[in-house]
Amino acid sequence: MTENTQHQSAPTTELPTQYAPADVEGPLYERWVERGYFEADAASDKPPFTVVIPPPNVTGSLHLGHAFEHTLIDALTRRKRMQGHETLWQPGMDHAGIATQNVVERELAKEGKSRHDLGREAFVERVWKWKGESGGQISGQMRRLGDGVAWSRERFTMDEGLSRAVQTIFKRLYDDELIYRAERIINWCPRCLTAISDIEVEYQDDDGELVSMTYGEGDETIVVATTRAETMLGDTAVAVHPDDARYRHLVGREIRLPLTDRSIPVVADTHVDPEFGTGAVKVTPAHDPNDFEIGRRHGLPSLTVMDERAVITAPGPFQGLDRLEARSAIVAALRAEGRIVAEKRPYVHSVGHCSRCKTTIEPRLSLQWWVKVGPLAEAAGDAVRDGRVAIHPQEMEKRYFDWVDNLHDWCISRQLWWGHRIPVWYGPDGEVVCVGPDEEPPSGEGWHQETDVLDTWFSSGLWPFSTLGWPERTESLAKFYPNSVLVTGYDILFFWVARMMMFGLYAMDGTPPFRTIALHGMVRDQFGKKMSKSFGNAVNPLDWMDTYGSDALRFTLARGANPGVDVPIGEDWVQGSRNFANKIWNATRFALMNGATVEGDLPPAEQLSAADRWILSRLNKTVAEVDAHYEDFQFAKLSEALFHFAWDEVFDWYVELSKTTFFAGGEPARVSGRVLGEVLDVMLRLLHPVVPFVTETLWTTLTGRESLVIAEWPADSGFRDEDAEREIALVQQVVTEVRRFRSDQGLQPGQKVPARIALDGTALAPHEAAIRQLLRLQPEGEGFQATASLPVAGATVALDLSGTIDVEAERKRLTKDLGAAEKEVAQANAKLGNEAFLAKAPDQVVEKIRTRLAKAEAEIARITGQLANLPKA
Repeated sequence: MTENTQHQSAPTTELPTQYAPADVEGPLYERWVERGYFEADAASDKPPFTVVIPPPNVTGSLHLGHAFEHTLIDALTRRKRMQGHETLWQPGMDHAGIATQNVVERELAKEGKSRHDLGREAFVERVWKWKGESGGQISGQMRRLGDGVAWSRERFTMDEGLSRAVQTIFKRLYDDELIYRAERIINWCPRCLTAISDIEVEYQDDDGELVSMTYGEGDETIVVATTRAETMLGDTAVAVHPDDARYRHLVGREIRLPLTDRSIPVVADTHVDPEFGTGAVKVTPAHDPNDFEIGRRHGLPSLTVMDERAVITAPGPFQGLDRLEARSAIVAALRAEGRIVAEKRPYVHSVGHCSRCKTTIEPRLSLQWWVKVGPLAEAAGDAVRDGRVAIHPQEMEKRYFDWVDNLHDWCISRQLWWGHRIPVWYGPDGEVVCVGPDEEPPSGEGWHQETDVLDTWFSSGLWPFSTLGWPERTESLAKFYPNSVLVTGYDILFFWVARMMMFGLYAMDGTPPFRTIALHGMVRDQFGKKMSKSFGNAVNPLDWMDTYGSDALRFTLARGANPGVDVPIGEDWVQGSRNFANKIWNATRFALMNGATVEGDLPPAEQLSAADRWILSRLNKTVAEVDAHYEDFQFAKLSEALFHFAWDEVFDWYVELSKTTFFAGGEPARVSGRVLGEVLDVMLRLLHPVVPFVTETLWTTLTGRESLVIAEWPADSGFRDEDAEREIALVQQVVTEVRRFRSDQGLQPGQKVPARIALDGTALAPHEAAIRQLLRLQPEGEGFQATASLPVAGATVALDLSGTIDVEAERKRLTKDLGAAEKEVAQANAKLGNEAFLAKAPDQVVEKIRTRLAKAEAEIARITGQLANLPKA
């Protein structure tokens, strides 16, 4: 629906005296949804604009990061809809395998049960039940924020259609030998009992211990160091650098491994840094990724010495101990043998933890399913290099290439019950059969399906096309693929974005999933610190929306959104945005009460005042500026431009300049009312994508039309009037300078002062009435005394302050302040002129004194000027 087909009724000036977001936002959003404004028609002949929501976890709730990202996407899609595009913002949620399984397992634990008590089928049914009753609360919170998504198209990564897509691409990759099964080192969580992806590992500095110990005997002794002494039970070699002369005589020999009955070889490998520590490292191929690669190069056996719960399985006195218990026991045993050379406690080092349960991750050799990423990653890199996909900001390209050009094969299997079960069946005689969505799995005695499920990122990697009906060639897929832009955080550039690129190019015959990747930063607190419950600075955005309104939160977030840069936010900033929404409300209400209208054409330029022509010129420049910033994803800049245009130029100047015209009435008032209506119409359209609720309410009241959501985006008409802009700039200069003088003299803003204004021969002459109104200046009257005279902008403003201030008291106050400033200058100059002081003082101290000097000198200039302008005694 375009603006031309909107329902239109007579505009009304009836607006409540105050804006109450809580009364407006909920009903207004539901009206938008009921009228189908956010739906997308695949049969439309309009140009498409498509964005997918980064699917939030079904276990999640709206946090500031979501609110930030959704605000940016909503602003983009609302603008494109207004520009006439068939706009699809695709919603949906991720099944979040490990997170969701943990939630339901915790519920079962309250009942004294585990998932094994239920069995796999019953447990999965329990998860679906939880999803239906408790999952997806974020959908309601998205409505609170104003997300203009196509709710009828909402998808879930475990729904029937997306499950078909997962099975289809798994089968194709398997048949193309891009999926295989192999033993490799993976991140293992001993609490969740599953492999986890790199993104699910959180690294933090932990207090540990670094133990140096001797291997071998006599002349064949080598000192190695480790933070994980328990893994020595699985050592199968000691590695040194081939060029390290200290150990050349030992390379190829075997030395005794303490606490065991085994001997292990000394191998030469270039991975070892001879400058680090002793230049010798223990090699545990089954429990360390680097050691695993050394083991592969030298044909070393891989001995697994811990089970899935990180309990020692190696025969001997340590069998059955937890890894941390074994660590202490093994160090004690080595100490008893006199093999401990050094112990460092605490030894602070980076340790990986499971992001879900915070358990320390254990690198573990495990039989898993893998994607061979080489050719897929190469295609993902080429798509950016050849310009099919643009990354914004461009400097993020390097990070993207550093990742995709060095990708390791991807472990896609997870030892969970909730998720897409791997579509592979094993036969009684070692057969392995991968089954597609339209194929019958093998049956009979001895056949069984793989128990592992797929990594959540596998299904979310299909999101840009699986949500549109792939693998079927649907009308939606033809219309809305590829997506126009992906808006997401730089923190998942590697994990989600790269996987979507690989799968999209593979499944869609070389067509990338999106044309542009627009990366944003992370939301932080007002001091730039990461938000976290443990830090005590985490914020529930719903609280701020309850207090200040959704528009206030959205505007604050957009105003801080510079591409690829983290966004600090504090409550006082949201409060400031609430004040902005109130300012828009109050100014529009005043305008409506004073004849602002959109009825009829704009009067020709010759009938417009300089103020009218100035604001229309500034309006069109703002339209052009906002458009340019949208195309460059500069949300902060476009928000700043709109804020300053609305508050500084429209409300603080044009509305104030127009008051004298409105009060006088007649044809000039009618003209200004039409111009003000035009300005408000366009300004509210420009603001709508970022602050949709207050603008919708005001615009529909102003115009009588149906909705801003389906209104036309304003175009730059090309109107410019540099002469009017210069003329109003002079008015602003006069008013600003006199206001500053009044403030310096201690006058209250509303205090009226007699004045004589000499404007003859200047462009200011037509604006005397407005200048007097803005400055609260009365006619000079009988007995006028020009006690202060201000030359500014080619005009002279003479003020009679004789009856408004105590001149002598003011002179004494200023003289005292002047003396203090002069003393400050003298002290600073004395220190800066002392060579001995400068030689000893730190740079920051010297700089602080220079700053104080400059501030004091500026204060002297200000006070001297005020004294000179005081009325003569």
